[in-house]
Amino acid sequence: MSILTSYRLRWQRKLLRIRALRKGRELVAVTDRTKDIAPNDVLLFCTFRNEDIRLPFFFDYYRKLGINHFLMIDNGSEDAGSDFARDQPDVSLWRTDAPYGEARYGVDWLTYLQGKYAHGHWALTVDVDEFFVYPFCDTRPIRALADWLDASDLRSFGAMLLDMYPKGPVSQTTYRRGDDPFQTANWFDPGNYFMSQNKLLKNLWIQGGPRARSFFASKPKQAPALNKIPFVKWRRPYAYVSSTHMMLPRGLNLVYDQQGGEKTSGILLHAKFLNTFGDRVLEEAKRAEHYKGGREYRTYAERQGADPDLWCQWSEQYINWRQLEVLGLMSKGNWA
Repeated sequence: MSILTSYRLRWQRKLLRIRALRKGRELVAVTDRTKDIAPNDVLLFCTFRNEDIRLPFFFDYYRKLGINHFLMIDNGSEDAGSDFARDQPDVSLWRTDAPYGEARYGVDWLTYLQGKYAHGHWALTVDVDEFFVYPFCDTRPIRALADWLDASDLRSFGAMLLDMYPKGPVSQTTYRRGDDPFQTANWFDPGNYFMSQNKLLKNLWIQGGPRARSFFASKPKQAPALNKIPFVKWRRPYAYVSSTHMMLPRGLNLVYDQQGGEKTSGILLHAKFLNTFGDRVLEEAKRAEHYKGGREYRTYAERQGADPDLWCQWSEQYINWRQLEVLGLMSKGNWA
């Protein structure tokens, strides 16, 4: 990397941090329990809106995984989700009614909180419909993964977003508050993924899966990105560049083996396609607060309406993380 490129990336990172400090003024503390955070705690950061139906299972799942403290941002919810989150003893909650899109789709707000509270901690950054799966997650808490990464001198951990869906139209599913979404949306595409490398930031760019084949078949390059770097040993100078897809400093993006081998990695099970999907599509297409004015949500509405049937003859039913490793979607690498 040239001296000029290095300078530009450092300057970009500083600008992102400055932007986050400015956007952090839009956050109002609802309940601040950050004084309870212990030095070795694993933290979770999340922005949500109108997710009361999902939050009970979300908190339960990540508590069982070993998350010690949740730092949550409510972006203008109109349901009871904010009250529910506020009352959780391990949650610190902020609220803002500022535009989601103008905060880099929530990343600026999260970067502000991460810089203030996550320094020196392993921090997991996810959406409320994303569920982290890593090797041995059925027997080892997330603290064990963090300790192994520390011992291996690794600062970041990659995971591919895996879209989960039901068999049949999503409107025919029944999802109730507190349910495990993967009792219903328990199918996925075992293949149909393609990747490329960002030459500047060195991250992998992964696309494919059911959304690519169902909604973006004629425009594959517009399909949503599936590469994520959700788990990071945070330092104040760090910043996400685009959602959790890539970071600065760019060394944090090297979550894959550059020699062609297998590096330990995980999966984010994506519980997007439930019977709540149709209403969310219409809402977000109208709000136009997501990437490129909600283009992804407009595509959902235009191509298959708000009631897609993503199941096909190649779909595979989810069992556990070992199945995903056999399929090559994640790897335990040298973590034994």
